[in-house]
Amino acid sequence: MTESQSFWPVECAQGEPDLFVCLTCFDEVFKAKMPVDGCPSCGAIAAFEPFSMDAIREWGTENLIQKAEQLPSSSSSSKPGSDQATSSI
Repeated sequence: MTESQSFWPVECAQGEPDLFVCLTCFDEVFKAKMPVDGCPSCGAIAAFEPFSMDAIREWGTENLIQKAEQLPSSSSSSKPGSDQATSSI
């Protein structure tokens, strides 16, 4: 249950896509980071490309879209380690 996977942080300029999808299996997506040891599903290395949420909704599988939607939004904090809910309306 312990997550021992390491990630490379990826800096994305405001307005640029920050969701990195594995182009080998199309089953993994990460927000502003990529796994150091390759894709956890298929093991592919250097197979991640950035996409916007809208692009993923256009062509992604239901599973990929669901994973992407569960990632934290890019409203104010884009640090990969920050898990802040934005429901203080």
